[in-house]
Amino acid sequence: MAGTTDYRNRSKRGEPVWELAEIEYPLQGCWTEGQFLRRDFKVGVEFVDGCLEFLPMPTEKHQAITKFFFLALNLFVSNYKLGIVHFEGLRVRTRPGAIRLPDVVFLKRENGAKRHNDAWQGADLAFEAVSAGGEERDLETKREEYAAAGISEYWIADFERGTVTVLALKGKKYVEHCTSKRGDVAISKLLPGFAVNVKELFDAE
Repeated sequence: MAGTTDYRNRSKRGEPVWELAEIEYPLQGCWTEGQFLRRDFKVGVEFVDGCLEFLPMPTEKHQAITKFFFLALNLFVSNYKLGIVHFEGLRVRTRPGAIRLPDVVFLKRENGAKRHNDAWQGADLAFEAVSAGGEERDLETKREEYAAAGISEYWIADFERGTVTVLALKGKKYVEHCTSKRGDVAISKLLPGFAVNVKELFDAE
């Protein structure tokens, strides 16, 4: 429109370089998977349908729970040479247009073809410690996405509720394998013999 000036073309000190910001950081909904994968984010960020979802900053308790589970699972998997386990930050493609960062993720040795340096193409087991502010994402959204991705087992550790829920894939949806509280033991269906003492998990330091 005649008589208007694009504010982005004004070179004023103290203002963002708008053109550079648009090149380097696309608007929400306009990110491509390639742009997301090339970014070295310093915080937990997931990619969903062209948007970035910033995960809550982990608390010390969240880290302690996640570390305890990782060490337990990694020891079991290593002893029996079952596959590979990773702790936080590994990108897992759950469906076209969605890349998640499970707190702990396991892939069977025979499914090694799903391993890729930028992002795994699914997994066999995922673990999430529920974060404050991330309840809907961990309890509902990821439950649907992990099931759609064919992840055989999904563990949810909810410290506030004091429960560990193990979900097993049946068809295209999860069914509850067990929900355990303090004093109980959470048991895997996918990995016979693997179990976690809930009290020890939640008391982890």
